[in-house]
Amino acid sequence: MKPSYADAPYADSDRLSPGDFQRLAEFINSYSGIKMPASKRLMLEGRLRRRLRATGIASFADYCDHLFEGAGLETEALYLIDAVTTNKTDFFREPTHFDALTRTVLPDLQNRGHNSLRIWSAACSIGAEPYTIAMVCADYAETQAAGPLKTFILATDLSSDVLRAARHGVYPAAMVAPVPPNLRRRYMRGSASDRAQARVIPELRAMVGFARLNLMDETYPVGDPMQIIFCRNVLIYFDKPTQYAVLDRLCQRLETGGYLFLGHSESVTGFDLPIRAVGGTIFQKT
Repeated sequence: MKPSYADAPYADSDRLSPGDFQRLAEFINSYSGIKMPASKRLMLEGRLRRRLRATGIASFADYCDHLFEGAGLETEALYLIDAVTTNKTDFFREPTHFDALTRTVLPDLQNRGHNSLRIWSAACSIGAEPYTIAMVCADYAETQAAGPLKTFILATDLSSDVLRAARHGVYPAAMVAPVPPNLRRRYMRGSASDRAQARVIPELRAMVGFARLNLMDETYPVGDPMQIIFCRNVLIYFDKPTQYAVLDRLCQRLETGGYLFLGHSESVTGFDLPIRAVGGTIFQKT
């Protein structure tokens, strides 16, 4: 059985104290919106040990002093956030959303005169979601008789590390297993350096632009309004006021009649937003 962090042979002086954890948790929450309850102290301690080794700082106490009493936050904040963010993602995760995209959303937008679409994948992690969207849109454009459909997908995330991986577009073969075989044959190729990996083809990668964006920012500088926004399985890490603030800002970047996709476990109940439900955690701006 894999040992827990609590089983690790560290002296008390080499552990993250409750006081230092509280300082870090408050900063992480204010910066990223991510809740850090006391139950996550050992998880945070384990992840930050890598930062201590990378920076050469001897202890958690010294690390926190470097951040909060020196000028360390100027250079270390992004590394700290990268260390604590959870980046679970899969191709075709929550597949009913992509069925709805093909059967309902894309036909509706095209019938209303949209032959060029702007789609935003917020909190895109290592890129499985935006590349899934790109596959679905490319396949739709090739198989429909309604005319050409040009698609640009903006993919953003808080973590610089995952964005670097997403731009590369290379994934373990086991990870791309959920991609339908016909789409896998058309839009992915074996990696030249490792047969156990697959890479998204250049034509599909060209449909996606990656940029760093913090959903806690007061404004989202993403350019013209979007016809579709995916923001799935990230609101669950926020408290209710933060969820509402993020959703309100997302709605501001969505054009009237556009579609917002949330994660299956997320809800807008109790929020006064200009959207109506049109499917399972799929909403249309009114």
